[in-house]
Amino acid sequence: MITRGRFAVLTLLLSLPIAVFIAGGWGGFRINFSPSYPLGLWRIATLDRAARIGDRIFICPPRNATFELARRRGYLRQGLCPGWLSPLIKTVVATSGHCVGIAASVTIDGRDLPHSELQAVDGSGRSLPPYPGGAVPSGFLFLHSPFKGSYDSRYFGPIPAKGVLGLATPILTFGA
Repeated sequence: MITRGRFAVLTLLLSLPIAVFIAGGWGGFRINFSPSYPLGLWRIATLDRAARIGDRIFICPPRNATFELARRRGYLRQGLCPGWLSPLIKTVVATSGHCVGIAASVTIDGRDLPHSELQAVDGSGRSLPPYPGGAVPSGFLFLHSPFKGSYDSRYFGPIPAKGVLGLATPILTFGA
């Protein structure tokens, strides 16, 4: 027999995902489960200008074979972006016209990008080929996270800026 207290707790636990979904749709709130940035509750803040270097943003990845593979491998969760992909939280480190070099780590216009060492394989031992480098095309962004295991532009290259949802603002986060 379920007591009133247990029923209330059970109801709360079952209602929480629905409440988070509604808050995400209307309030711009998202829960980050990725270690690329601190875990917890984030908000998508309106961005009324073009994204620029240093902005930490939410961005929908483009719907293409690279991100379909990333989804199958578990680098991305399911979400409300096109192709049912989850938005990424990343920092803009290069915009159109900047030259990105890829070797053991990333350089932008000849300057080393801190915490950008490349990994040859993912956490499951699968090959993780790097982006070959080059100039960031017009209308694209090169994105980075300082987390060693982050799946970012080191591997998938620049992505269209039209996918930017807004600035990523931490509300209640845990960790680094």
